[in-house]
Amino acid sequence: MSPVRREDCDLVTASEEYAQRFAGEVGAYFLEVQTERTLELIANWPGAKILDVGGGHAQLAGPLIQAGYEVTVAGSSQACAQRLERLLTPGSYEFQAVDLMNMPWPEKSFDLVLSFRMLTHVADPTGYAAQLCRLARGAVVVDYPAKQSFNLVADSLFKAKQSLDDNQHTRPFVSFWDKEVDALFAEQGFGNPTRRRQHFWPMALHRAVKSGGFTKAAEGLARGLGLTALLGSPVILRMERLA
Repeated sequence: MSPVRREDCDLVTASEEYAQRFAGEVGAYFLEVQTERTLELIANWPGAKILDVGGGHAQLAGPLIQAGYEVTVAGSSQACAQRLERLLTPGSYEFQAVDLMNMPWPEKSFDLVLSFRMLTHVADPTGYAAQLCRLARGAVVVDYPAKQSFNLVADSLFKAKQSLDDNQHTRPFVSFWDKEVDALFAEQGFGNPTRRRQHFWPMALHRAVKSGGFTKAAEGLARGLGLTALLGSPVILRMERLA
């Protein structure tokens, strides 16, 4: 049964204004880490057919294409294709504007389904996870802010975060315990969770300092001490189809 409302939270993340959150050396570092971890998690599916849901932000489509994957991006409207059209070679990918909560492809149409910057903002995480899983033959890969990190106090610190982050597209988000996200996908017959935690220190802090050197040093130290593996966020999660 289709939900009452269409999901369009990707309109913000696909905008040029939102892309400024990842400008400069600090933003480039964030995207580099995200790309490396993602490619690592999907390395067992070389050349796979991938659906990137909500991927109009163009953070992953380019690297995926360069790595030899066949990429389709799903967005909630044609407006979500603008960054892709500007940054990617025509014909190197496919874009479709669809109802993200009722996508038109048959079951298991793609080897892998990816969705970044979405789970934390959708109104119905359970229904959204079901859509991703329905279309994936092999695995689903998503990211989410983890509660076992500085996000544990995110609600109380949100106003402070806004003051640190001068980008107007800082917005409220939902953090998850790992087991909560696992359960969303387990309900759909997916398991074997594999995680990659990206950063220990809050991303808003790095954006406030605006120093690539500081970010690399601070995150390198945290990673070396094992803090990122324990408490890092956002988390990139791969869940595999079990049957």
